[in-house]
Amino acid sequence: MVSFAGPIAHLLDELGRLPGIGPKSAQRLAFYLLERPQEEVERLAAAMVEARRKVRRCVICCDWTDQEVCAICQDPRRESSLICVVEHPKDVRALEKTGQYRGRYHVLHGSLSPLEGIGPEDLTFPQLRKRLEGGEVEELIVATDPDMEGEATAFELARLARPYGVKVTRLARGLPEGADLDYADDSTLRLALEGRREI
Repeated sequence: MVSFAGPIAHLLDELGRLPGIGPKSAQRLAFYLLERPQEEVERLAAAMVEARRKVRRCVICCDWTDQEVCAICQDPRRESSLICVVEHPKDVRALEKTGQYRGRYHVLHGSLSPLEGIGPEDLTFPQLRKRLEGGEVEELIVATDPDMEGEATAFELARLARPYGVKVTRLARGLPEGADLDYADDSTLRLALEGRREI
């Protein structure tokens, strides 16, 4: 087995911690970075540090933003009575690309997974409850992934919303079973939004 110099081994270890990056990908990235000019690598490192330092969760919807309240929550043209609940910030971008949705969002930052010990309090359910308590929300569109965790999360969201008299709908089944939202094309997402059903 080939061993690497300490700094390279450390870089490989850190890159390998990233999601979807296995040992071969980590090695490819590491060698790519080592071959780039010093200033280019420093720009990348500075961008990562700046993003980590300045980006935070919106105090309303929990999406990533560099402000206290994100641009979507600040937009007075968005329907505040309609909230689409998604698992991840990337799902907001996928739905926004359709150009069909004019409501607001709520980002859970994951899905329920009893096997991994992830319950409602580990996600942003408390923040959503606070929004529902405000009495302005009329419909909650559940846009969690159509897998086991996403279905469990959808069920729990419906249970959370019912006492507030909020209509709870689920994206239509135009989405393939087990697929992530960010892999769906714009027209599939548009049809799923239009064909949502009540839970």
